[in-house]
Amino acid sequence: MRYDIGVMQKYQDYFKGKKITLMGLGLLGRGVGDAAFLARQGADLIVTDLKDAAELAPSLQKIKKHKNIKFILGRHRLIDFRHRDLIIKAAGIPLDSPFIKEAKKYKIPVVMSTALFAKFFAGQIIGITGTRGKSTVTQLIYEIIAQHLQNQKSHRKVWLGGNIRGVSTLAMLEKAKADDYAVLELDSWQLQGFGSAKISPHLAVFTTFLSDHMNYYKNSMARYLHDKANIFRYQGKNDYLVLGQSVAKMLKAKSLKPKSKVTITSSEDVPKNWSIKIPGQHNLDNIACALAIAKILQIPIKIVKQVVVSFKGIPGRLYRLASQGKFAIYNDTNATTPDATMAALASLSNGQKNIVLIAGGASKGLATDKLTDGIKKHCRAIILLPGTGTDGLPRSIPGVETIYAKDLKEAVKKALNITQANEALLFSPAFASFGLFKNEYDRGDQFDALVKKLA
Repeated sequence: MRYDIGVMQKYQDYFKGKKITLMGLGLLGRGVGDAAFLARQGADLIVTDLKDAAELAPSLQKIKKHKNIKFILGRHRLIDFRHRDLIIKAAGIPLDSPFIKEAKKYKIPVVMSTALFAKFFAGQIIGITGTRGKSTVTQLIYEIIAQHLQNQKSHRKVWLGGNIRGVSTLAMLEKAKADDYAVLELDSWQLQGFGSAKISPHLAVFTTFLSDHMNYYKNSMARYLHDKANIFRYQGKNDYLVLGQSVAKMLKAKSLKPKSKVTITSSEDVPKNWSIKIPGQHNLDNIACALAIAKILQIPIKIVKQVVVSFKGIPGRLYRLASQGKFAIYNDTNATTPDATMAALASLSNGQKNIVLIAGGASKGLATDKLTDGIKKHCRAIILLPGTGTDGLPRSIPGVETIYAKDLKEAVKKALNITQANEALLFSPAFASFGLFKNEYDRGDQFDALVKKLA
């Protein structure tokens, strides 16, 4: 039987007794939270993942008490995508997955958990996407709203979800109320789910649009944009869309006309007398997006300033870790593209070659020519980790000391030894984490631990 989601139906009634296959448990905590939530609701649940039980041990430990979960690990089976009521697909599952095709052949709805949350959540959703900047903008908006509600001594709450490490957005339904806010960071994969559900957030932000995930989208920027555009595709005239300047120009060039009320932001929107702690022009652009949402929500500028000037950034996103003698150390592990690393280099450069960069990793099929130019301009030295992306860089860059390391520990040791006073030691990989690490978060955690141990 096919079940259609009705927003008036209680989520408890919807999930109870349903035969659900959850495709992808993972290690980041979101899949674990989704599985536990569905089990608590009384679903007949199959959890399937290509990783085996040994790899997934930390996740399995957290949900072992639930007896209504059947685990199929180390593989997927076609039979688990037949005769089910619902398939919940994890982010990043290939567009041409034979298992998703099997479910559709049997006319079984294929949904994603964040979009499911959006269907049942009766409060106000603020959704944020963009190739770069979405995490910072999401966190800023969340903290601004939280501070506003605290000042008002309001009973309302604001929830942080979407592409947030360790957070099951779906499970927030158990505590969220009808007049609460939900601030959701939405990557292109999660927005596939919004597209399938034909919904967009009431308030949406689209920060930047740059080349990324081309290995997934088969070198098609059009496919990538199609998913990203779900952030506004189903908005109406009473909804709001905040656009970074470059995105606004791109949408105009492609004749994509949102139906909602559009605000185009600029770094010039940020008062020049504010003392901003997070570095870089791109972060002024990010702050401008948060200011626009605060204005739409009629949050006093005094509260906005209080949050913005005290904001120190997000771990893993050009985050200042510590000082070693007379130089600063930055963890930018979430820089998984050349564009992201170039932004970091420009942010920390003092006009001279003052950066020792640790970079390298797995290729995502993106061009690296501009990255090479940025390294040549801003870096005195670069220490490279192994990977297919690293293999695509020149063996040596004129004027830049180039060092190869067998692993992250060796890279950190060498970087600490050669970084000089008034320079910056920057970990900004420019490539994906596949091969050496579980994911980019694991990569960042290892870097933090190594710095703490060796510095």
